[in-house]
Amino acid sequence: MKTRQIGNSDLIVSELGLGCMSLGKEEKQASEIIHKATDSGINYLDTADLYDFGVNEEFVGRAIKSKRKDIILATKVGNRWNTSKKGWSWDPSKDYIKSVVKDSLLRLQTDYIDLYQLHGGTIEDNIDETIEAFEDLKKEGLIRYYGISSIRPNVIKEYIERSSIVSVMMQYSLLDRRPEEVFPLLKEHNISVVCRGPVAKGLLTDKPLESTNSKIKENGYLDYSYEELASLRQSLKEELASERSLTEIALQYCLYDSVVASVVAGASKIEQLVDNVEAVSSTPLTDNQVRILRELSKASLYEQHRM
Repeated sequence: MKTRQIGNSDLIVSELGLGCMSLGKEEKQASEIIHKATDSGINYLDTADLYDFGVNEEFVGRAIKSKRKDIILATKVGNRWNTSKKGWSWDPSKDYIKSVVKDSLLRLQTDYIDLYQLHGGTIEDNIDETIEAFEDLKKEGLIRYYGISSIRPNVIKEYIERSSIVSVMMQYSLLDRRPEEVFPLLKEHNISVVCRGPVAKGLLTDKPLESTNSKIKENGYLDYSYEELASLRQSLKEELASERSLTEIALQYCLYDSVVASVVAGASKIEQLVDNVEAVSSTPLTDNQVRILRELSKASLYEQHRM
């Protein structure tokens, strides 16, 4: 599998990453998916302390323990479960980040985290304090690099200007092209995008659209009505999918721009993982194919969190 560099770091990651949130609560199955991923050339695993109250990190830690040196391990911090564990609050404080990183390290059974990401962020945060926490952890050798997981343009711009982040994780797909707005700025500062949600809740796969959930049938997806989704999928099949699966189109579209370091896709079954590996290993899209895709889809902008 091809690899790319994350920003100006020395993290060389597979073009397909494994999003671990979808692994589920059965450790045997989760471990099988992780091992299949690494055997397939995936070296980038992305989890978070929020997932299943930390159990996800435990699954990942046990599965990769014997091959830790070959893995680029990413996790996230900032969401704090409440006492009842029925919800969480946002806490990007220095004390909290520096405290809970130790819990993540224990669960992951490792001495360091390759990429530690702020799991959100608002413009009202004490951003300088948050940055201090990550910089301290770098100096202490507990993390190698840090980034943010955010779709908010105002937050992203603040971290670009004030921190040494190497990456921004963003929801990005052919159905959600809003991140493209900030690609030039990220490129200018040699910061990479880590893409999540590349198949848009399965809408950009060959799974029949009729099988999607009732909420999407009623409300559509982002700027697309259900009818528009059906029309776009049909157009994709007519224009490109005679040669490619929808999953190939979706993942290769995300990889078209060099600012994207890795496409992080979840998998709850081995079959999904295999489909994703094949899609990323397929022939890249041509400039003309991308032009067609952009003409067929919507280039939306973030309407909130701009100032």
